[in-house]
Order: sequence, then C-alpha cells, then structure tokens
Amino acid sequence: MLVIVPAYNEAANIGRALEDLSAHAPWADVVVVDDGSTDATAEVARRFGVTVLRLPCNLGVGGAVQTGYRYGLLGGYDVAVQFDGDGQHRADQIRSLVRRVTEGGAELAVGSRLLEGGGYRFGLLRYLGSRLLAAVVSLIARQRITDPTSGFRAAGRRTIRFFAHHYPQSYLGDTTEALVWAARQRMKIVEVPTPMRPRHSGSSSASNLLGFLHTLRIILAVLVDCLEPRVPEEPEETK
Repeated sequence: MLVIVPAYNEAANIGRALEDLSAHAPWADVVVVDDGSTDATAEVARRFGVTVLRLPCNLGVGGAVQTGYRYGLLGGYDVAVQFDGDGQHRADQIRSLVRRVTEGGAELAVGSRLLEGGGYRFGLLRYLGSRLLAAVVSLIARQRITDPTSGFRAAGRRTIRFFAHHYPQSYLGDTTEALVWAARQRMKIVEVPTPMRPRHSGSSSASNLLGFLHTLRIILAVLVDCLEPRVPEEPEETK
C-alpha cells in the first residue's frame, strides 16, 4: 500500500501528518509530493525517512496527486491512499477506507465528512455550495455522493492506473472532477464516514464566499466534462 501526500508550503503541518501515519499506518509506504514549495516542506518530510518527490515548479494539487499515482503505478502498488499534508486527515481512518477496496470490491473509496459519524461542520456558504455540488455529482454518478470535495481516498489498482494517466488539474476542482471521471468509467465508488480535524496551521484555500464561487465554477466544469467523450483508461502507447 502507498500513501500519497501532496504538500505545498506545509512545513508547519507535514511533520504532524507523517507522525500520524507512522503511528497508525506503519505498514504503508509513504511518498510526499512537494509541489514546488518555497518553505522547508521537503526537508521536514525527509526527516521521517519517507520518499520525497520534489516538483520543479508548483503544478497545483492535481499535478501533485497525479505524480503520486504515477509513482504508485510504476511501483506496482495494489492500493493508494490520498492523504493531505495539512494534518486534517486522520491516519486511524485509513483501515476503514482500504478495507472497502481490498475486501468490499470498491475501486475508489472516499472518506466523507458529511455521512453520519463524520461530524464535520462547514460555514454556511460552503455548506450550501457543498450540497449543491453533491447533488450535481450524485446525478452524474447515478448514486448518492455526500462529499465530492473530500481528498481522503483509497484507490485500487484499476483506479491507480487510470489516475496515473488521467487526473484533473483545475484549482479546487480536482477532487470533484476525478470522482466524475471515475464514475464515467463505471468504477465502483463507495463513501465511508471519516472524522477529520481542523487545520492546525494556515488556512483553507477556499474561504466561505470564495469557496462558493469556486463551487459554481466546478459545477460548470463537470457539466462540460459530461459533454466530452470518455477517455481511454490507458493511452494507446502504454498498451
């Protein structure tokens, strides 16, 4: 199993996230993808003995996550877990996500903050935006999706291969569009209630009003996605 930790200027938080992984998922390999940080993110991560991939410039979280999936594909991993470097995700919840992939047949398991047991609270505008986005994604996926922006996910081998070749790059839309792309490939997607923490340091990249405006842009993006033909799961040259 591989844990992919995308990180951009998370020197104040990455150590706490890696300590959590060491305590609760010591069996997993960890790769930190440093997305062109200008602080000491990479140096802090290396102190924990994990693999650190440094991107030469900031690609955004989509590019960092895809880099992790490409690393996972080349390494032949059976399961890859997305785990944010800001300390919000809880490593003690990884087992429940991975179990749905290894035992439940899911190809993508998503940790939901909004299912019963998640207990996460958004601000009003972000909550309304999240509900609107969830309704649109549920309609496209033809199943109930409660938390399409959650970046806490476990992917099986087919999904690792797909995301290594195809992963959305849009700002704050990568998680939602990735879910839509997986659903359009008819992958089996499940949600698992997973409590998460507030950020310990720094702030979210989406404030209430800004987050709501980005939600509207993401909805437009996923609707455009649905007008386009499905991409092949693997480029022809890799077959």
